[in-house]
This record gives sequence, C-alpha cells and structure tokens, in this order.
Amino acid sequence: MYAQVIVDIAHSQVDRVFEYSCPEDTRVGCRVKAPFGGRIIEGFVIGLSQTPSFAAEKIKPITEVYDEAPALVPECFALMEKLAARYRVPKAAALRLFLPTEMRLGKVNESFVKRIKLTGGEPSLSKSAKRQAEAYAYLSKEGDCEYVPLTKKFGSGAVNALVEKGAAEVYKVKRNRTPQYADRAEGQKVLTAAQVDAVNYIENSSRRVNLIHGVTGSGKTEIYLKIIADKLAEGKTAIFLVPEISLTPQMLSQLRARFGGQAAIMHSGLSAGERFDEWWRLRSGEAKIAIGARSAIFAPLENLGAIIIDEEHDSSYNSEAAPRYSTVEIAKMRAEYNGCKLVLGSATPSVESYIEASEGRYGLVTLTERINGRPLPEIIIADMRRELKRGNPSNLSRPLREELEATLSSGNQAIIFINRRGYSQTVICTDCGYVAKCENCDVSLTYHSEENCLKCHYCGAKYRMLTACPDCGGARLRYSGTGTQRVCAELAQLFPSARLIRMDNDTVAGKDGHYKILRQFAEKKADILVGTQMIAKGHDFPAVTLVGILDADMSLHFSDYRSGERTFQLITQVAGRSGRAGDKGKVVLQSYSPENYILRYAINYDYAGFFENEVKMRKAALYPPYSLICRVMVVAEKDGEAIEALKNVYFAIEEIRQKDAGEFIFFNKMHSPIKRIQNKVRYQVLARLRSQRHLARIYEVAAACATSNVLVYVEENPANLS
Repeated sequence: MYAQVIVDIAHSQVDRVFEYSCPEDTRVGCRVKAPFGGRIIEGFVIGLSQTPSFAAEKIKPITEVYDEAPALVPECFALMEKLAARYRVPKAAALRLFLPTEMRLGKVNESFVKRIKLTGGEPSLSKSAKRQAEAYAYLSKEGDCEYVPLTKKFGSGAVNALVEKGAAEVYKVKRNRTPQYADRAEGQKVLTAAQVDAVNYIENSSRRVNLIHGVTGSGKTEIYLKIIADKLAEGKTAIFLVPEISLTPQMLSQLRARFGGQAAIMHSGLSAGERFDEWWRLRSGEAKIAIGARSAIFAPLENLGAIIIDEEHDSSYNSEAAPRYSTVEIAKMRAEYNGCKLVLGSATPSVESYIEASEGRYGLVTLTERINGRPLPEIIIADMRRELKRGNPSNLSRPLREELEATLSSGNQAIIFINRRGYSQTVICTDCGYVAKCENCDVSLTYHSEENCLKCHYCGAKYRMLTACPDCGGARLRYSGTGTQRVCAELAQLFPSARLIRMDNDTVAGKDGHYKILRQFAEKKADILVGTQMIAKGHDFPAVTLVGILDADMSLHFSDYRSGERTFQLITQVAGRSGRAGDKGKVVLQSYSPENYILRYAINYDYAGFFENEVKMRKAALYPPYSLICRVMVVAEKDGEAIEALKNVYFAIEEIRQKDAGEFIFFNKMHSPIKRIQNKVRYQVLARLRSQRHLARIYEVAAACATSNVLVYVEENPANLS
C-alpha cells in the first residue's frame, strides 16, 4: 500500500504531494510520521493507492500512523484546495487550520484515569491486615472507584496488596477534559409569531445564505436554537460562531441546557487538553454542535445542517495571521460543500452583507421589535464640551452621574463602556512635550496604575513609571487620555458603596477569566461593570438598566472608510445591553461632537437611514464593496532589507498598473501608519482596485518578493489599516 502525503511544512518549495509506503490499515485523513530531508516529520495522508507512481525501491516507508480513526474528514481536503488557491498559502498551512495546534505538534494526547474494582474472588486476609479489610469492605459497598483517592484513604500498600492477591484489579478509563460552566436552567421556549416566521423563512428559503437583521433583544438566539434543533432531528450537525471568546461560556450554557452533551466548545482560551478532547468529541460524533469563536468554523463535523454566525458584522471574524481568511467566506465554502444553510445575524449588519440581502443574493429576515414588546433603551446625549464649560473636567458627565445614582438606588446594575484599558493613554512631559514610547514599537505607552508601570499594548513590554522626563529632566508629567482603570477610580470616589468590577485584557487572565467576571456580574455580586469591547455585544444581564458610553465618537476620527459604520455598530450594540428584562433601559452617550450625523442615526436606532447614507457615500468615493482595497505589507528587522523588498513589490505591481491603468483607482507605497512593531519596521503598498481581476497576480508578486529575512503578505479590505 502506498500513501500520498502532504508534509507538515508550510513552505512553497515543498508544497506538493510526496509518496510513501504504508501499512495496509492506513486510512485517508490519518496523521503520520515519515522521513523527510534527514529527519522525521508529521504529515497528512490525502490519498492511497495499491501501486507506486515510481520505482518502489526508492519509496521510503511511513514510520508511524497516529490515528485509529482518521483525524481529517474528506471535506478538509476539498477545502484545502480552495483555501490554498484563494489565499495563496501552502496546502500544509491550510490543513493546519483543521487541527488543534498542540495535537498537530504531538504535545497533547488522550487522558486516562486509573480505577479499581473487585474481581469477585475472596481474598485471604490475616487478622492484622485491617487496612486491607477496610479497603475491601469499602469496594464491596461502593463498587469500582478511582484508584488514587482510594490509596489516599486506605494507603497504597493495602490497596496494592488486594490487587496482588487477585481480589481487585486496576484498569484505565478515558477521561474527558470538558470545560465546566454553569448551565442555564431553561428549556424550550415558546417562539413568538415573528420568530416562527423567521425560522420557516430560512428553512424554506431557496437561498444558501440568509441574514437576520434584528434589533438587540429581538430573540435572534432562540431562532438559532430552533434551527439547530431541527437539524439535529434530521440527524445533522451544526456550527455556532460568536465573535468574542467571552461570549462562548454563556452560549455554551444555553446549548447544554437545550441539547446536553451534544454541544462542544472550541476556542483558543481552553487548555490544550480541553481543546484536544472537545475536538475529538466533535470528530467522533459524540458531540454534534460546535460553539466557539472564529476558529470553530474548522470544526471536524460531517453532514453539516446549519452554520450560524452571530454578530456577523464583527471584524474579529477576519483572521490577521496567515492564512488571512474571512470566516464568512470559509462558512460559504462549507455550506456549499454540505448543501446546508448559512445564517448570519446582527442588529447592525455589515454594509456588505446588507447590500447582498437588499439586492436579493441573500435571504433577509427583519425583526423590528424586542421580545414581548419591550422598548429599546432611551439614548441621552451628554455634550462633553458643555461639561467642561460648566467646570466638570471629569470623565463622567452630570447626566451619567445622576442616572448612575438612580440606578444604584433602585437596586439595578450598570455597564460603563470605554474602549481603552489602562489608567491613561499616554504620559506627557508638560515642559518639553516628550511622550513616553515603546522601545520596540512606534506607539505611545499606556500607564497602568495598579502595577504603577507603563505598558505597550502591541508587544506587551513593561517599563518602570517615569519620575522625571528622560529628555529635559522635568518633573511635570501629565497623564493624557482615559482608560478603564481611571474610570474605575473615579467611580469608586463618587460611589464608594458601589461594588465595581473591571473587564479588559488585563483582568481576564487565565482560561476562565472572562467567565468568572461575567458570572460574578450576572449573579449581582457587582453593581457596575466597566469594560472594553469584550462587554459590548451579545451579553444578556436582566438587571442592567443603564449603559454609559464614554468617548463614543472616538472611533469616528480614525482614518478608515469604515469609521462611521464601526461607530454606529458599537453604539447600537453597547446600548442593546440595557433594559433587556422588566425595567426600561437608559443609555448615556458622552460625546465631543454630538451633532455628528452618525450619532443621530445611532440614537434613533435608524439602521435604514444609516445604510442608505453610507451606501451613497461609498458609491461616490468608490470604497468597498464598490472597489477592493489591497494592501501588501512588508515587514523586516532591518530597514534596508524592508525598503529593497518594498521597491520590488511596488515596481512589479506598477508594471501591472501600466498595462491596465483603468483598473487602479489608487496606488502608492508608504510607511505603515504604525512604522514599527516588536522591533520590526513596516512598509506598505496600498492599492484600490475596481475588481479582483489582478488580485491573483498581486499575491504572486508578494510571494516572489518575500525572503528569509523579509515577510511580505497581502491583505484584502483589511479590518485594521494601522
């Protein structure tokens, strides 16, 4: 028997199939070890044949077959071909997406626990062997039990003596390292007429992709769960994606409450053992629903009946590491392969998705009301310019303070959103203007008061807090900007009896960090939750009746064509956390530019007006989806090497442009907005194209200009242009 193998080396020079002899029981999809270039490496069997394609004596044998059941399903290889062609990556890089990293590297295996039971034979015990007799009596009463706790209870000598005398035997049982979260005690809910209509529309729609545009609190989750239940009843499986790891425990709890052990969780925050076991539960068919963030789109499920992407507008669904894939695009590939439905849901759909729906290429379901007719929260704008004129230099406006006081006195909870962690954004010398910057990155450092240090949020470097300016020696240092720590400090001064909890990247350490904080808040062990984007969407806290949004218009001033869309989405999503149960919700939106038209659309929840205006602007300016932004990034440690590669990229694409100038709306080379990250300089060639006609050629140019010292890669409509 001969195996066609993709070796696990993501390099273009070995991006082809290699042939090895293999045992007769080898199966397509198995992971193997095989000799390659003087060493033994891992590979993936993608085909088998009875006869070799060249001289048999030259074919080396596989040294080890990992899997009894193939790790990779046939769909993986179909997607491998599409991914490799679409994103111009080696096939090995595409296959890696389908396996947990530690599993692929052989760093994690199945976990077993030792158990002990009686054999049925009567032991010959002396009168002095009291511990043996006690252990025997315990096993007789309890039945089989774990070996280690038993040895701690009666002593290893006594327990092992029973084994040696044949009265008991030790055996191993596989142990699943399943993440444990508290399940919600809720069963099947009765759907509203609007929800029933939505489910029927999607299940009977002739379109593969369907978009649910429903206001926050309109019951989209129950629609998703009904669709999943229907597919499970048909003997099929489902994938359910959420944008943030922090949302997965909440959603897993709902799925387990409804479907029990058929739900498995997949995301990078799990331990290696948990990832391994949850992955195999899905692969073996023990679990039939994969819930997780972006990477769960590669869950090893067969016979998919539905793929659901909640908060489909979120930029986290785009990978920023190679392969730089769009999760929605991968979901479309899987839906096409399995002949299943792809359901996208959001209160604020991306402009691109809503265009697809409004022009009939996607099915469209619209939910305009919250469940049980609950009103959307009232949004109050606090003009921070007036606050300053009135002598209030604080980060908390008078309207927000008053609403907080009323909320706390009524026994309800509040969420305060600010999209910056730390105490202050920068430390500035007021004598000479010096700004503390990272030595490795071209960004300012953020002050963290709890640790009294400066941190870089790009590379993670820490620095001692300055006592004097390193440039002029002046001691007049000022903190500029506001972060979550400073907001918490101000709230603690204003409301000393309020219980505060903070949620940002500094407080969610550990694999269960998100869950512990959210659980604490859900159990009303805190009155005010202060956090960044990770609290902005999807969460359902019945007691929250007030949301405060600080610096709401900050994202409006980014040099990005999506800045207006992101601001509208963020305000709508954060506001949606308020008033989801009995009491009416309120939102205080603080702004330095309250007259901005985006804010006006947001406070009226006017998505239709926002969408119409945004489409007109993008059509007029030829921004996506009416064009394609293509950025070729050049990254290197040495500036000279980066510039040389940049020139090669630029002139190669310039040749393409000269032959078809009408296809290029914009084309230039420049420093990246952040010129250096982690001691690597960054340059870019930026192009705006009318279509994808030359995209494949640009990918080829990037690959040809990369060297061992210079990373060159392509980004399409990048979510972050910094």
